[in-house]
Amino acid sequence: MDGELPPRDSARVEQHLAACWTCRSRKLDLERSIADFVHLHQAGAAQQAAPAAGPRALLKAHLSELARAELAQAQPAASIPIGRVAWLATAACGLLVVFWLAATRWIPETRRPAIAVVVVPNPNLTPGAAVLLSRNEVCREAKPNNKEVPVALQRRVLEEYGLARAQARAYEVDYLITPALGGADDIHNIWPEPYTDAQWNARVKDALEERLRMMVCEGEVDLATAQREIAGNWIEAYKKYFRTDHPIEYGNP
Repeated sequence: MDGELPPRDSARVEQHLAACWTCRSRKLDLERSIADFVHLHQAGAAQQAAPAAGPRALLKAHLSELARAELAQAQPAASIPIGRVAWLATAACGLLVVFWLAATRWIPETRRPAIAVVVVPNPNLTPGAAVLLSRNEVCREAKPNNKEVPVALQRRVLEEYGLARAQARAYEVDYLITPALGGADDIHNIWPEPYTDAQWNARVKDALEERLRMMVCEGEVDLATAQREIAGNWIEAYKKYFRTDHPIEYGNP
């Protein structure tokens, strides 16, 4: 409720609140108490607020000192060029804007460094999850279709991986253990697979999923082993079962 839970636990709390009138009423009481405290705190702070001078006044004084130093270095009869005055004014305005943005923490997120492409899921976020199915149940359908990941869940996964601003076509938010191998429809089993910005991309993993399901259904690999290896390190599993250190073009394994 206070914003300290990780996204997956926060979602569980919201689901419980949606079904529990008692907890919703208690949450509302707590929020009202917090709001009353904030209003009281703001009223007291307004009476004791420091003057607006503070850091801005210090900055202006520093800029004035710089201007005086430049005047002292110039010849007595000389005047300050108009271009230099304009430059100083522009610099002062720019510094004030930067100070203000930093003080209010409104520096745009677009200035954050780019995040590397995720080719292996974070085990803390996506350890993998499977349902209790036998080999016969998994292999009952010849070509099972994976269930689409809901859009809202896709956004949550991208946010957890720090990819909230990523383009939709750059990633496939998909299952780590594919449902065709008994993978669960759970956020712990879903991660953003890169499409084309990496050598080991979503299409390569799709080829591994098909190969493992074929081997499981033909009795060459145990189902639990296939689930464990694709969840543990799908790239190493690909190298093992395709007997290559480099991905083969998808569709021609």
